[in-house]
Amino acid sequence: MTSILKVDTIQDTDGNNIINESGNTITIGASGDTISIPSGATIANSGTATGFGGITMADQWRLTADNSMSSSGNQDITSNWERNDNSGFGQLGSGMTESSGIFTFPSTGIYLIKIVFDVIAGGSSGADIAADVKINTTVNNSDYTQQTATYASMHGNGVYSVGMAEFIFDVTDTSTHKCKFRYYRSTSGSILRGSTSQNETHATFIRLGDT
Repeated sequence: MTSILKVDTIQDTDGNNIINESGNTITIGASGDTISIPSGATIANSGTATGFGGITMADQWRLTADNSMSSSGNQDITSNWERNDNSGFGQLGSGMTESSGIFTFPSTGIYLIKIVFDVIAGGSSGADIAADVKINTTVNNSDYTQQTATYASMHGNGVYSVGMAEFIFDVTDTSTHKCKFRYYRSTSGSILRGSTSQNETHATFIRLGDT
């Protein structure tokens, strides 16, 4: 015979709450208590776990086509982004969303943003050429701050080079904290490489823990 026990609070013999329900929140234990999970036991989570820390999101996006500007200078990368869809790619969590080159985070937290850029130099055959992809972030959904400046240096037309930049971003509000990438090149004709079949210029996002 089965039974149903309906209570709001379970206490120990000293009157301390062991389990307490208030509205939709269930509290186990109290401040100073240790909740012990025995060896061999498993905690299964089908919902959203918060407060435990650890990596809960990892995602990767790439340029699908070459980006070439008609002149030197800076330009936001606003198009030709896609999530990695290669066989074997492993996304953790709900991942990033992207619109016109602006990336939105799925939840608050501390995020590692990493961009690897693949460049073919343009310009004169004997010239020194520099290229960079900068990480820019906003905390008000309007004004962006340049967070990185790591240049790939090349000497001569048609030379390949690879650069990388990374930034740890404290996302406290997903509606206002966003990021985008800006391409810089010192001469016209330099190409930022992209591909639909492999990672050339690509960005990786990892949620390291809670904010």
